Amino acid sequence: MSDAISVVDLVVVRGKSTVLNSLSCRVPAGRITGLLGPSGSGKTTLIRAVVGVQLVRSGTVTVLGRPAGSRELRAKVGYMTQAPSVYPDLTVVENARYFASVAGASAATARAAVDQVGLSSARDQVVGTLSGGQRSRASLACTIVGDPEVLVLDEPTVGQDPVLREELWASFRERAEAGNTVLVSSHVMDEANRCDRLLLIRDGGLLADDTPDEVKRRAGTTDLDKAFLELIKIGSSS
Repeated sequence: MSDAISVVDLVVVRGKSTVLNSLSCRVPAGRITGLLGPSGSGKTTLIRAVVGVQLVRSGTVTVLGRPAGSRELRAKVGYMTQAPSVYPDLTVVENARYFASVAGASAATARAAVDQVGLSSARDQVVGTLSGGQRSRASLACTIVGDPEVLVLDEPTVGQDPVLREELWASFRERAEAGNTVLVSSHVMDEANRCDRLLLIRDGGLLADDTPDEVKRRAGTTDLDKAFLELIKIGSSS
């Protein structure tokens, strides 16, 4: 299986703090890879490096065979930030249509993206009047409207109810089965079981880069929360 994303010896320094410390990992193409770790572990910094907007001290990040941030990747990589990136004075569908036009997609595709994220009933509502969870979904619709080959999502299910979380993960799975690559960050361990592969990070270092089953086997438990804690102990003692 080829890798859509390859990170080698990545070092990111912010001020006097090393945020990512010689981190290396890979993201297989056509799969869902979960990036998990506690707040402040470096998840968002790694995501920013993958999409090419993070200043790095050293190391390499390659996406679809090209350096992260390359002009050729702009139409192939979709990035949803933690904070919703939509225009508050436009409606949901107007936002989706705008980003569809930028991506060269149709208005019908924009409407389909809005429906896919569960905002059909709010498509004509001004984004500034939406709840936080709805704004996140509007941002997700604008991210997927161009059908990117690589979809990078920073905490996309935060603030969503359980039913919608289920629907969103089903849509991520559908995209992966269609051949797209999905990299999704979370700090909720129960979402890790939905992924094909996991990147577990803590304090800027990689604890695991493997399948959920292998992570649990290595830690000697069937519970991913306990596996994460066990891997921290193993890393601290090695």
